[in-house]
Amino acid sequence: MKGKPIVIAIDGTSASGKSTNAKRVAAALGYTYVDTGAMYRTLAWYCVQQQIDLEDVKAITATLKKWKTKLVCSDKAVYLTVDGYHPVKEIRTSATSAAVPKVAAIPAVRSWMKKVQRECVQFGNIVMEGRDIGSAIFPETDFKFYLDASLDERSRRREADGVVENLAERDKKDTQRAVSPLVISLGATLVNTSKLTPEETTAMLLEEIHAKLAKRKLPS
Repeated sequence: MKGKPIVIAIDGTSASGKSTNAKRVAAALGYTYVDTGAMYRTLAWYCVQQQIDLEDVKAITATLKKWKTKLVCSDKAVYLTVDGYHPVKEIRTSATSAAVPKVAAIPAVRSWMKKVQRECVQFGNIVMEGRDIGSAIFPETDFKFYLDASLDERSRRREADGVVENLAERDKKDTQRAVSPLVISLGATLVNTSKLTPEETTAMLLEEIHAKLAKRKLPS
């Protein structure tokens, strides 16, 4: 009998390398990749598109019961579709980015996302990246990592990608959020990627993952 799907949780600050390394780890293990930030962006995009007041918590909460979404897994990656549409480019616009922190801070939104994100195990073993995976979404997993880097290095990375973002302000909002704030979850391995290449970081993560997987196979 197969056991429960394995969940590898990768949390961390903006531009710390979460997405890059989560994708690389998932590919190396043959697991499915889940970007939870994209799910919040999808809701933010939808609210902007529907001209919903981003300060109206009740309106956004009501939207959660109305919008027609579906979890889809394609090419070993999970994402949300809305009315059958996957807004790949739209969720990366500046308007959507500005809306995300407001939408993500709403308790009802966090609760809705938690339910949906936990359903991702229907697709098998997953590597899930975000800001509260190890602390709120899958606190029971044995595979938890928290990636961080210096503010200067993270800012440099953002600029190299052509993105202008106040990371200090984003960090403040993430860590001071009332519901599911960004924290280093209990049992997580902290990895500072400031002076590491993606290859070096991925190698570190995989080394620990393989070690833990090997222990699981040992007789009790």
